Amino acid sequence: MGTTYGDWLRAQREAAGLTQEQLAEAAIMTRTHIAHIEAGRRVPSPEDARRLDMTLGTKDALTNFLPKKEAEVADYFEAVRVFEQQAVMIREFGLSYIPGLLQTDRYAHAVLSQAFPPVSEETQAKRLATRLERRKILDDPVTPILWALLDEAVLRRPVGGEDVMAEQIMHLVRLAETGRIRVHLLPFAASPHPLAQSMLKLMWFEDQPPLAYCEGVYVGMVHDSPSVVRELQTSYDLALSDALPLKASLALLKATAKDYGHHD
Repeated sequence: MGTTYGDWLRAQREAAGLTQEQLAEAAIMTRTHIAHIEAGRRVPSPEDARRLDMTLGTKDALTNFLPKKEAEVADYFEAVRVFEQQAVMIREFGLSYIPGLLQTDRYAHAVLSQAFPPVSEETQAKRLATRLERRKILDDPVTPILWALLDEAVLRRPVGGEDVMAEQIMHLVRLAETGRIRVHLLPFAASPHPLAQSMLKLMWFEDQPPLAYCEGVYVGMVHDSPSVVRELQTSYDLALSDALPLKASLALLKATAKDYGHHD
């Protein structure tokens, strides 16, 4: 078996005579994060790797040794793509778009085609293939448990046109009616909520602490600090408390799909 990134980091840390706690403090990281990297459960961000190199005096070795990306995704999303494959529960909040794991082929294509600056058709195709590959975790009928909390704006913005939207919305309805996911809608009439500024993905695992991921324009952040993750979980719960119940959410989804031209 070859040497993994975690093995190499552990060797460099031990050669420097540092404990995980000491390395974490010097590199401005958490000991838990260091432990997960060494165990191979997490992939450090480029910024993490740079700080580790500076702390351990390994020049650019840890940065250059970062695992190569296996798929076309934004740099800041690569670690999240790995985590969601390991999660046993995922709770998503969609502010402007349907979350990627729940997108249909045509909806995903419409979203990705809006990239700026424009990218080649080949790059678009690779990104689309990656997004569709991520959806395969829903092929398992049980794991991960997935909840989707959607702002009503997600339904009202006609991404790809009316036909694409009708198909996308009914895809959500079918997943929810079969019990594979839960969907709750935050109507425009709801009070301002604590998630109004960002999308959010919460993830739980069998053998490691939960994580949270927030994303904005050209930036994404994975949070593993227990206090920050708890605050984001609470924000999600508060927003969820203002959402429509499942049955009412499904009724609104079906009515919106009908407005877009869907017919039973």
